[in-house]
Amino acid sequence: MKKEKNSTAAPSCVTRRHFLMSSGGVTATGMILSAVPGMIGELRAEIIEHPRKKVGSLSDLKVDQPVIFNYPDKHPLYSLSFLVKLGAPAGGGIGPDKDVVAFSALCSHMGGVMAGIYRAADKIAGPCPLHLTTFDLTKHGMVVAGHATESLPQVVLELKGNDVFATGIMGLIYGKRDNRDKNPT
Repeated sequence: MKKEKNSTAAPSCVTRRHFLMSSGGVTATGMILSAVPGMIGELRAEIIEHPRKKVGSLSDLKVDQPVIFNYPDKHPLYSLSFLVKLGAPAGGGIGPDKDVVAFSALCSHMGGVMAGIYRAADKIAGPCPLHLTTFDLTKHGMVVAGHATESLPQVVLELKGNDVFATGIMGLIYGKRDNRDKNPT
């Protein structure tokens, strides 16, 4: 005689073997993920240093009026950057109020030229004319909205007296394999 299965019976408990296999899998996953850069602890932004270049004077900057310049080299497009005094503290900002910042003028998504596209009320660059990405200039050029997945590359600034110098780039400029590349693809 066969026993009929009772559909109202309680489900069986987890076996020791199933428990050990599951916990072993979870442990192995945790160990593998801990080896991935940035999963544990801080992941620092890569800053590529370039020769110092004077890009402006602190006393000449007016709040919310961007100044266009070329950095890290003189390429007419791939080195297009802008310097702006935000009037509010910003990540990477210099000056007495930590409100002077500079960024690449090329959108990190598809390289749309954003020189002069700045909304003073929100302290954002954009929207990009290609796909409408906007970037928060008070937060290291972080994406606010749009298709970009990377922040706007920030120009590292240094203040010596009244002179503002660019000394490096934090992030990869659109169209370059390396920010030191003078012949972008």
